[in-house]
Amino acid sequence: MKGNFQRLQSLDALRGFDMMFIMGVAGLITAVCGLFPGGADCWLVGQMDHSSWNGLTFLDTIFPLFIFLAGVSWPFSLAKQRAAGKSTGKIVGKILRRTVILIALGVVYNGFFALDFPNLRIASVLGRIGLAWMGAALIYLFVKSPWRRGIIGAAILVGYWLLMRFVPAPDMPGSDPLSIEGNLAGWVDRLLLPGQLFYNGGRFDPEGLLSTLPAIVTAMLGMFAGDLVRLPEEAMSGKRKTLWLLVAAAACLVIGLLWSLDFPLNKKLWTSSFVLVVAAYSFACFALFYYLIDVKGYTKWCFPLKVIGMNSITIYLLQSIVSIPSINRFFLEGLVSKVSESAGQVIFAIGYVLICWLILYFLYKKDVFLKV
Repeated sequence: MKGNFQRLQSLDALRGFDMMFIMGVAGLITAVCGLFPGGADCWLVGQMDHSSWNGLTFLDTIFPLFIFLAGVSWPFSLAKQRAAGKSTGKIVGKILRRTVILIALGVVYNGFFALDFPNLRIASVLGRIGLAWMGAALIYLFVKSPWRRGIIGAAILVGYWLLMRFVPAPDMPGSDPLSIEGNLAGWVDRLLLPGQLFYNGGRFDPEGLLSTLPAIVTAMLGMFAGDLVRLPEEAMSGKRKTLWLLVAAAACLVIGLLWSLDFPLNKKLWTSSFVLVVAAYSFACFALFYYLIDVKGYTKWCFPLKVIGMNSITIYLLQSIVSIPSINRFFLEGLVSKVSESAGQVIFAIGYVLICWLILYFLYKKDVFLKV
């Protein structure tokens, strides 16, 4: 890298890889599997959907990896703001403003303009990103010591484990505290969140308030990775940084798997074991992309991913505002009518991904990016 403020190309590429599965690649993989006998029930198709409760699938890694990458970018952003002479007060104001905007966009995504406020879901994916990143960014801003930040992160994970493991929902006495009916996180949301909750007949939300606490640690771990790669080349080479990222991945994986024996991997509860196991995946992916792109300089192959990664929130929101399937049918319905049903599903899936990417490419060429 040519300076501590240079934008990491690997960050945009990995974010783009992550968002590919949100903009239709998961559906494309499922459709391709459907071309083969028994393919609809194969292991790979199962990985393209979320776990129903306990467990971990590939699709479960998409959301936490995004939060992790938001954390990676913060040390670079903060250093740039400091170099520009921004005061701590202005930086805090920007953090809070970004969080409020993400929460508002999440509510819009959930259907605000239907004006059905009693049934409007307030919790959201974008809201979780905003709140988790805000918590981690404020800790990073005011707690200078990496060791102290590490202690705070560990305390959050342990405290959340103790609460969730041993305190059932007060309105469900005698229930399993780690069940969808009896967990404390659901009770907190039923008590404090207005509007509609997402699961279990409106009694539980996977992006609720209490489970945002461990998600803060997901962002904090990303900031640890950002700190590491920001080190000047004379202090640590890119190869050594990559090695330390892989060491962090291995440590998180071992601790997380051991912890999962008592506190199961669960994305909807964002359990402490889930935080660590998915952080292992995030560290490993970031190590690979960082080494290939920023250390070795292999950049041409990742351009399609960068187009997605530099407008990731745009494509997330766009799919709820613009009817991509209608555009898809307009161009491809005739072709699909000439092939088998399973082949038609593949064609539609390819078309969906391509339309999304072409929209993002148009915005990229016009230098239009949604920055929050």
